[in-house]
Amino acid sequence: MISIFNEINLRNIRGDAFGGITAAVIALPMALAFGVASGAGAEAGLYGAILVGLFASLFGGSPTLMSEPTGPMTVVFTAVIAKLIASDPENGLSMAFTVVVMAGLFQMAFGAMRLGKFVTMMPYSVVSGFMSGIGIILIILQIGPLLGHANPSGGVITILQKIPDLFTDIKVHELILGVITVAILFLMPSRFKRYFPPQLLALVVVTLISILLFTNSDIRRIGEIPTGLPEFRVPVFSVDQWQIMFVDAIVLGVLGCIDALLTSVVADSLTRTQHNSDKELIGQGIGNIMSGLFGGLPGAGATMGTVVGIQAGSQSALAGLVRVALLVVVVFWLAGLTAIIPLAVLSGIALKVGIDIIDWGFLKRAHRISLKGTVITYSVIALTVFVDLIVAVGIGLFVANVMTITRLSELQEVNVKAVLDPDESDLKLNDREYEMMKASNNRILLFYMRGKMIFGTSRVISRRNSEVEGRDSLVVDLTDVSYLGVSAALALEEAILDMLRAKRAVFIAGANEQSMNRLNNLGLISKLPAGSIKQNREAAIEAASL
Repeated sequence: MISIFNEINLRNIRGDAFGGITAAVIALPMALAFGVASGAGAEAGLYGAILVGLFASLFGGSPTLMSEPTGPMTVVFTAVIAKLIASDPENGLSMAFTVVVMAGLFQMAFGAMRLGKFVTMMPYSVVSGFMSGIGIILIILQIGPLLGHANPSGGVITILQKIPDLFTDIKVHELILGVITVAILFLMPSRFKRYFPPQLLALVVVTLISILLFTNSDIRRIGEIPTGLPEFRVPVFSVDQWQIMFVDAIVLGVLGCIDALLTSVVADSLTRTQHNSDKELIGQGIGNIMSGLFGGLPGAGATMGTVVGIQAGSQSALAGLVRVALLVVVVFWLAGLTAIIPLAVLSGIALKVGIDIIDWGFLKRAHRISLKGTVITYSVIALTVFVDLIVAVGIGLFVANVMTITRLSELQEVNVKAVLDPDESDLKLNDREYEMMKASNNRILLFYMRGKMIFGTSRVISRRNSEVEGRDSLVVDLTDVSYLGVSAALALEEAILDMLRAKRAVFIAGANEQSMNRLNNLGLISKLPAGSIKQNREAAIEAASL
């Protein structure tokens, strides 16, 4: 049974407090950056960090996980906003936040159905390609802001087409601020990062530079952020757009699940604990529902915030609550300080996140590991960036699964044998079985299988069926079959029915309870003549010899 609340205790108040404070310092600039990058506004990033973080900490299943808007979730949500506003300028943004609510509902449903352990079971080549594609999109989205311009509407393709225009009218002061931000993020020595997060350092230093050195410049800044409680947003649905909203909600929900659970695994490895995947999905779902209802960005487990929180001493969800409390202080009492932050700083931070999301470690080695996997990875990257996120994942999964099934069939081929002459087969028969098979003069086909006969083996079984033609008897030896899948059973049924239609004898030997139930449920056993089921292979071959 899943308990209601996450693990919150007071045994480590000092460690949890320091962990929460450190994570909040990381979360503030990231939330502002993602809010601006998404087009929903800096306040949307703060609301998302507070609401997703609060409810995931209260009801999640990973005590040390820090949840907030992340790069992948922001990129997908940015695409959702662009599509819905383009189709309905008046209600598009409200519908986008409704998609966040729907995504949270899907996450809760996944958790309630106990699908947590299956969520991350995607081919790594597809996950790597998808995440790297998202990183590239996030980088492209920062080109305009770093050059001092708002991004042109129309998505990645439009931005790339407008690059020459963007470079002809560069806002030099904003470019300088962006370059300084990126330089701080990349060049700050690692030994100092433990004491002062580079994101916050860049935020403070570059903001001061913009105030002291570029006072008279027309630098774009965050501007005033509403203080107090966020406005409740009534969910808005559109009959014309409901299919798009539904599909986008599934994609956003699944991505959030993958993002959160992968980060939970990282947290487990650092804390030597074990998270509850299903409970975590429910907590994430509640957090995204609340975030969507109050105009916040969707969120998931954030690796950076989680790791620095653990390193600072967090051991329970109390750290997540401390982090939320500090962000609430910013929204209620310190929002005025964020108004002067240049947008170029946030673009630089988002650019660094995009670079970090790209799976450089795998991309550099992919061609040495698997040529087919490399093709899938780079194809998914191209589809993600230039076509559509959903299409990329769908095609990537389809191709990867087809290749997996093909490879599985090749590996399973040695476990499916069709024996006519025992001298030409490596199947070990006892002396009596050998003598009877030799005496049959190729009239008996012994069909032997072993191991788990799942869907990948159906192709192999079907190929072996060609050897049934022209035989007087078929012996199907299932003695060493531990599991008979539906696809394999249907392929086997085809061979047996071909023999029965030709008025030939069929005997099934050594089938365990699961295999017998499978064949019986197919209605095959009832079609066999009496005496066709034998306890072992020798008895079946003997009956076929008569």
